[in-house]
Amino acid sequence: MARMTADAPAARSPRPPRTLVQKLAPVVLGFEAIVVFLVGLTIFGLRQLPEGIEQWWGIVGGAVLALVCILIAGMITKPWALTAGWVVQALVALSAFFVPAILLVVLIFGGMWAYATIGGARLDARRSAAPTTETQTESE
Repeated sequence: MARMTADAPAARSPRPPRTLVQKLAPVVLGFEAIVVFLVGLTIFGLRQLPEGIEQWWGIVGGAVLALVCILIAGMITKPWALTAGWVVQALVALSAFFVPAILLVVLIFGGMWAYATIGGARLDARRSAAPTTETQTESE
């Protein structure tokens, strides 16, 4: 066992409780990262990029956008992260110009993102206005 000495650093203070938006948004972006990578593979496989652009750029674009989704999900507590998430949603929507079937993905994940950010913020505001009881847990 380790001994506590006077030189030992003080214990970190507990982090503030996460809001519902901070809980839901990373889940949406995490699953969207998988789908966005698969969209890049689809654009590559169907050879949907315009003439003069190498088809492998579809894979690169999907992989980069998937990594951006994961990075934003990891930094969701930063003030700019929600705006960056909306930018990602717009970029995914633009990929529907190459494969129109991607509009289904845009509708599903765009709707989930909108609920996670807008609906989650509305529920957070309602929860903070309500009195707390001793039966509430951290996840409520």
